[in-house]
Amino acid sequence: MTNRIFKTLLCTLVIIAGVCCFAAEQVKPKYIFLFIGDGMSFPQRMAAAEYCKQAGLAPLAINAMKYHAVTTTNSANSFITDSAASGTAIACGTKTNNGMIGVDPQGKPLVSVAKAAKKAGRKVGIITSVTINHATPASFYANNISRGNYYQIALDMVNSGFDYFGGGGASKFDNKKDKKYCGNIYELAEKAGYFVSLEGKKFNEINPSMKRVMSFGAVGALPYAIDSKEGDLRLADFVRQAITQLDNPNGFFIMAEGGKIDWMCHSNDAGTTIKEIIDFDKAVSVALEFAKKHSSETLVVVTGDHETGGLTLGFAGTAYKSFIKRISLQRCSRDKFNHKLRELSQKNELTFEAAKKLAAENFGFEFVAGGKAKKLTMQLSAAEEKALKKAYNVQFPGNKNRKDARGVYDSTFVSAVIRLFNNKASLAWTSGAHTALPVNTTADGVGAENFTNMIDNTDISKKLKELL
Repeated sequence: MTNRIFKTLLCTLVIIAGVCCFAAEQVKPKYIFLFIGDGMSFPQRMAAAEYCKQAGLAPLAINAMKYHAVTTTNSANSFITDSAASGTAIACGTKTNNGMIGVDPQGKPLVSVAKAAKKAGRKVGIITSVTINHATPASFYANNISRGNYYQIALDMVNSGFDYFGGGGASKFDNKKDKKYCGNIYELAEKAGYFVSLEGKKFNEINPSMKRVMSFGAVGALPYAIDSKEGDLRLADFVRQAITQLDNPNGFFIMAEGGKIDWMCHSNDAGTTIKEIIDFDKAVSVALEFAKKHSSETLVVVTGDHETGGLTLGFAGTAYKSFIKRISLQRCSRDKFNHKLRELSQKNELTFEAAKKLAAENFGFEFVAGGKAKKLTMQLSAAEEKALKKAYNVQFPGNKNRKDARGVYDSTFVSAVIRLFNNKASLAWTSGAHTALPVNTTADGVGAENFTNMIDNTDISKKLKELL
């Protein structure tokens, strides 16, 4: 009797173990999306969410995802990381020094989750809104001791064998000065079997019958969302195209980066940053729509590589009031605004009055006669106008755009306009560089429960590799 009970119990345990193993096998996602908002942390996500709320726009999909994890970002040699080290940590699961791509601090090559996915038989796509050989996307396919070796990194892209590259084109793609130069990157890619579309010219020709694809919408980075014209390709377009190209019985891994969030955080341009986050969110929404159709097979993870700019959600001059809806008054990025000013300068048509008019048209300022401005409005006081004029005279002495010792155009007036606009929208910044603020990682789908509590950015790669 005892022996029969023991055998029955043993048999039951074996069955349970088999069921558990089967269940564990079943939770492996077939399709994995990893989205990285470069420079995007809690303040950026909260600012964009509040703007959407005040402006009557749809809530951000990235903030509605089921699972959340606070994520630390330090590099191997610094409390404050750069994009190369953080990209490597997210891609490869190992800390490295700032400036290093896909290698450990001693320069030893690391294996990224993208390479692991390819080895496991999945198709792989890498997408970005900036240049494809910039630090973050490079971390998934390249191994180099310096993020600045753009040509060599682009060679690694060609040699990766990955199935799809999309978004912004390659920087230094024909750098004959590089010691490893062996030809134009795009020509080498074609020889390696890639169908190459530059500046979106052959975007609509791309189809699933093509084995490998490089689909670039611009010579360099894609235009900022706020400056984008009808017909310009956006991050969401490339994610959608990548899904079509990569869907297969073995599944895929797609990494898509919103890289220009970081660029405008460096420039402390809150309006352009928020529009970039909304644009990034649209790309994530494409993946989430796909996930709805493949709910038992798809994982979507969204994170940031670090915080940039030290964005603060409030300003002393507006106290406890928030006027973030005023972001809608901004008509162009600071880069575009600077370009407009320089055009007037080159035509000898720039004066402070012309600059004021341009600022009013692009940022909603009201220059009040006599300087009697109402508080907490877009009207400028006499003191504010005086500060702008002082900044104008620095950037445009004699109405000509000044260059510094390096030959770089001064942007003092543009920065003053942007800072004043940010403050009137109840936003401010503490830095023009990165900070050590943790980022928010959110996830939905199969295996999303792994992304909770407080984790390190290296854990993202480790967890995704386990799910492959």
